[in-house]
Amino acid sequence: MTKGISVLTFILTGIMLFACSQKEANIIEVKKYGEPFRSQFHFTPEANWMNDPNGMVYYEGEYHLFYQYHPEGNTWGPMHWGHAISTDLIHWDHQPIAIFPDEHGTIFSGSAVADINNTSGLGTKENPPLVAIYTYHDAEAEKSGEVDFQTQGIAFSIDKGRTWEKYAENPVLKNPGIKDFRDPKVDWYEDKDGKGKWIMSLAVKDKISFYSSPDLLDWSYESDFQPSWGAYGGVWECPDLFKLKNESGEEKWVLLVSINPGGPNGGSATQYFVGDFDGKSFHAEEQEVKWIDYGADNYAGVTWSNVPKEDGRRLFIGWMSNWDYANIVPTEVWRSAMTLPRSLELFQSNQKHYLASRPIQETQGLRVQKKESNEDTIDLVSDLLEIELNIVSEDFDLEFSNEFGEKVTLKKQGNSLYFDRSESGLTDFNESFKKMHTAPDLGLELKNLQVFVDKSSIEFFFNEGELVLTEIIFPENPYTQLKTKGFGEVKKIHVLKSIW
Repeated sequence: MTKGISVLTFILTGIMLFACSQKEANIIEVKKYGEPFRSQFHFTPEANWMNDPNGMVYYEGEYHLFYQYHPEGNTWGPMHWGHAISTDLIHWDHQPIAIFPDEHGTIFSGSAVADINNTSGLGTKENPPLVAIYTYHDAEAEKSGEVDFQTQGIAFSIDKGRTWEKYAENPVLKNPGIKDFRDPKVDWYEDKDGKGKWIMSLAVKDKISFYSSPDLLDWSYESDFQPSWGAYGGVWECPDLFKLKNESGEEKWVLLVSINPGGPNGGSATQYFVGDFDGKSFHAEEQEVKWIDYGADNYAGVTWSNVPKEDGRRLFIGWMSNWDYANIVPTEVWRSAMTLPRSLELFQSNQKHYLASRPIQETQGLRVQKKESNEDTIDLVSDLLEIELNIVSEDFDLEFSNEFGEKVTLKKQGNSLYFDRSESGLTDFNESFKKMHTAPDLGLELKNLQVFVDKSSIEFFFNEGELVLTEIIFPENPYTQLKTKGFGEVKKIHVLKSIW
């Protein structure tokens, strides 16, 4: 009898200890993704520093997102490629670090492709490889005064991106003697006769250089793009070249180029050019600087490769920060988030081509509660929101606020938009963070506005993304009230759920 009681006691004690350990694990998990300012429906690393999105490729039902990652601190440091995988672009599974520094240097930005025809010979016909193309940055060579410290290397995976092997003969593209020689974005190009080759767009100081290759291993220089009228406030970075159809079904080529500093509201931003590419040279059709986002916090964004033709979208994501203050924003466990993924589409206004950044339809799966209001002042019941408004006045304004005096405002007066985050919450970490941001209305008739509010960001999409402002904010308390003026009677408020 005594022996039976002892066994029972042992079993019950074990169950209780297991339950307690599970409860403790759950508490740890809540803490991991529940820190102050932690984005709840934007991608963030589990911990430490993140910047540029890298290596975005779709393969066999999975979207891969790699990113610049410093695993030993929450400020910029020796770069690795972090990695996450999603099936819907909204919910992400963190993966082990994909690519580590080696004798050639740390791992700067780049891209990845699915080498479906095994042109590289790094896989097989039955199991083609994913190939990552990235910049090596040799910090020791830079310190010693050399200028050719950036080269291009590749790594490959034959297990759906889970593990990566460096190419034995790296680097595949050596530096011709230029200090800034980085951020390769590679995609497959086919001419009208069906002949194909790989095209690399490379940021080279203040121009984009194009290279071509039959196999991702041997690269030949093709041409440079460096228009006299482009934005040159800082170094050019993170290019992306791709083809889109306009509203008439005509194919155009779009070239994204990030620049830091020199953005329309200071610091970092991404300009774009619309024109033609013949497999060798890119030519812009309009001599006008255009920005993919007029907010301060959408930088280094590029698009996914190998998205299925039946999907038809050109999918984009950007780093939601700005080099003016990225290293000192008030987060500790992790630092930086990505923007919401967007679908890029061409549209025409006043006989000019512009690039729309439309929120992807998958975001609708985050909605858990809907409220409609006819009032101009609305009490907010959550700090995770999607808001839909119809614009009925030439001038309008809206304000998010709380009882502690924290607020952000967006207003339109005349032909300009004004965004003010000077009283948004914590702002004293950087003086430029508090300045007023402005944007032109691009001559558009602004009809509607979609707003996404997360713990530390707010994204404004006018006309389903024809004009966009992305801004980070750090309110110490949730905004609890929305005031509007110049909008239609019915305001739709969607409460969103966390992806964690």
